Amino acid sequence: MIRAALLASTALLLVSAPALADQALVLKRVLLSTGGVGYFEYEARVTGDATLSLEVRRDQMDDVLKSVVVYDERGGVGTIGLPGAEPLDTAFRELPFSPGDLASPAALLNALKGAEVTTGGARELTGRLLSVTEETVQLPNGGGATTRHRVSLMTAGGLRQLVLEDSDALRFTDPRVQAQLDAALAAVADDGRRERRRLTVRSSAGDAAGERVVRVAYVAATPLWKATYRLSAPARGGATGALQGWAVLENLSGEDWRDVELTVVSGNPVTLRQALYTPYFVERPEVPVEVLGRVLPTADEGAVTLDHQRAARLQESQAEPAAPRAMAAPAPMAAPMAAGALAKAAPYAPPPPAALQSAEASAAESAQVLFRYPQPVTVPNGGTLMMPIAARALPAERVALYQPGTQPRHPLASLRLRNDSGSALPPGLLTFYETVEGAPAYVGDARMATLPAGESRLLSFAVDQAVTVDRAEQPSRRIARASVADGVLTLSVVDRQTTTYTVAGAADGDRALVIEHPRRPGWELAEPAAGNAGTGAGSGAGTGAGSGAGTGAGTGAGTDATASAYRLPLAVPAGKTVTLTAALERPRAERIALSDLTADQLAVQAAATELPQALRDALARLAALRSAVAGKERRIADVEREQAERIKEQERLRENLTALPPGSDLHKRTLAKMGEAETRLDALARDLTAARAEAEAARQTLRDGIRGLAL
Repeated sequence: MIRAALLASTALLLVSAPALADQALVLKRVLLSTGGVGYFEYEARVTGDATLSLEVRRDQMDDVLKSVVVYDERGGVGTIGLPGAEPLDTAFRELPFSPGDLASPAALLNALKGAEVTTGGARELTGRLLSVTEETVQLPNGGGATTRHRVSLMTAGGLRQLVLEDSDALRFTDPRVQAQLDAALAAVADDGRRERRRLTVRSSAGDAAGERVVRVAYVAATPLWKATYRLSAPARGGATGALQGWAVLENLSGEDWRDVELTVVSGNPVTLRQALYTPYFVERPEVPVEVLGRVLPTADEGAVTLDHQRAARLQESQAEPAAPRAMAAPAPMAAPMAAGALAKAAPYAPPPPAALQSAEASAAESAQVLFRYPQPVTVPNGGTLMMPIAARALPAERVALYQPGTQPRHPLASLRLRNDSGSALPPGLLTFYETVEGAPAYVGDARMATLPAGESRLLSFAVDQAVTVDRAEQPSRRIARASVADGVLTLSVVDRQTTTYTVAGAADGDRALVIEHPRRPGWELAEPAAGNAGTGAGSGAGTGAGSGAGTGAGTGAGTDATASAYRLPLAVPAGKTVTLTAALERPRAERIALSDLTADQLAVQAAATELPQALRDALARLAALRSAVAGKERRIADVEREQAERIKEQERLRENLTALPPGSDLHKRTLAKMGEAETRLDALARDLTAARAEAEAARQTLRDGIRGLAL
C-alpha cells in the first residue's frame, strides 16, 4: 500500500509537469564526412515566440555542445537548455535520502527518521519516525514465514507501534518533505531515459510577423562512409572505361532518416573532441584558517617604477580597452548576451538549386568534394545505403607495372586511369570488369587512392604471368677528383648502383611496361639519361634469330617518381626480350690523413689507376719514406729487446755472485761475465740513442714530405 502511495505521487508529479512545445523539429538534411562526423540539420515552422525540443543521444552531447548552431530566418535566438550530465546525482545531492532508499518503503522511512507522518486506516496515528525494524512472522496453519516491518512512532501520547504492511496509507505531514520526495521520484523517472537528452531551444519572434523557419543543426560522430568503384572496359585496345562510383554509408544515429537531403563529403578535415558535457572543478589552493595574532604576508618580489606617461597609458588601457585593429565584427551567435537578451542569428543560406538537381560532385573551398544526392533519401535506423557518386567514362590505358617488392618475377596487370571529370574522386576499392565476347567478366580488384581532377593513378588488379622480369645489380665506385693539401688526401667519390632489367615479352601482345626502380635517400637517378628512358636492345625470345628495339614513350627528363620509386617506361614487343639499365649515383667526399696510413696502405693508394699519375708517384714516394721509418722503428725495437735481455742476464749473474765464495774461480769467472755484460749494455745504449735519432730523422723526412705535398 505504501508503494502504491509513492507511485501515485510520481503519477501526480508527471501530470502536473508543464506540457512540451507543440513545435517539433524534423530532420531535413544529413551530411556525412570522411572525417568521421556527420552534420544533422533539423527544421521547424513556427509563429511568434517558440520553444522547440530536440532529443539527442547521451554519447553525442559533447559533440552537440561543441557544434550546435541555430538559424532563424527573421527571429532571434535565445537560450538552449538541457539537463545536466548526471541529473540523478544532482537531484539527490541535497536530499536527506539516496536513490537506494527508494528501493522499499522501509528503507525510505529509515532514511527519514524524525520526520512527522500520519497513518490512515483502522489506526490513525500522527508522530515522528523513530525506527523501522524487520521481523519474521510465522503464518497460520503452517503456511511458512513472512517478513514484516514494525514502525515505531513518537506521538503526543507516547511511543506507539504499527505494522507497515497493515497500514492503509502513510503520508508525510511536512509539505517540504513531500516536495523533496516528489522531486526525487521525478528525477528517477527522467533518469530512466538517460540514453537520450532533450535540448530546449527558445526563439523569439521579435518584430517578425507570420510564419518563419527555424533550423537547428549540430555535428556528431558517425561511421565513416566508404567509396567503392566499378570500372568496365573493353578488351585490350580500348582507350576508355565506364566508371561507377558508390558511397556506402550506415545510419547509426539512433533515429530514422525520412526524406532527408543526403550529402557525403570527401576530404581530410580536422575533427576534434572535447568533454564539454562533463563538469570540471578548478583546483584551488588551500590556505590555513586565520586565527587571532597570526599574520600571513605575501612574499615581496620587487617593484618597477613607472614614469608618468606610462602610468597614464596604463590607466587609459584599463579604463577603456580598445578593440584590436583589423578585427572583424563578431558573429551574432558569438556576441555576449546579457541576462534575458536575444541575439539575432545569421540567416540560413540554402544551397543553390543547381547543386540539388545535379548528381555530380562539387568542390568546396576547404579542399573537400561534396556529393549531394538530388532526391530525398529514407534510411531506417541501423540501415545501410549505397548512394551513386560517379557515373562517367574516363580515359583508361592498359599497362604492366613492375614492383620488385610486390612480385619479383612478373609485373602487375594495371590500368592508368585519368580523372578528367573536373572533381576529385575519394579513395576506395575498384572492381574491374572486362568485356569479353560481348559479356562482362570479372578480372580483379584494385586499390585506388584519392584521384584529384586532372591526375592519373596506376591501378593494379592482377599478376601478368606472361611477362617475366630478371633483375641484376652491380655496385661500383669511381673517383671524380683527388687533391692533397696539409697532409690530407681528399677524394671526391661517386658511388654507383647499376641495375639491369631483362624483360621477356608476352607472346599474346605488346606490353607498355612501367618499372618502379627503388629510390634511395641521397642518391640521384643517373641512367636512363634524358631522352633515353624506355630504350632497350631486343632479341628474338627463345630462338636468337630475331632482333628488335623496344622504345618507350617516356623520357629521362620526364620520369615519374613516387615517394619510394622512379617509374621508368619501357616498351616490350610481343615475343621479344628487351633490357633497361637504371643507375643511381651518390657523390661523397673521403678525407684521409696521410700520416695515419701505413706503408702498405700508401702503396695500395699509389696503385689505384683512377688517381692521377703525379699523385700516384707522390704516394709511392711517401710509401718508401714510411717504409724507411718502419725499418728504423724495427731497429729500435731490436736494440731495446737485446738491452732488456742483457739487463735480465746481469741480474741473474749478480744473484749468483752473492752465493759464491769470494776469491774462488767461479766467483772470478762470474765477475768477468758481469764486466762483459756491462760493456755490451754501454754499447747497446749508444746504439739505441743512434737508432732513435735516425728514426726521428726519418719521421721528420716523412712529415716534411707529407707537409710539402700539394696536388
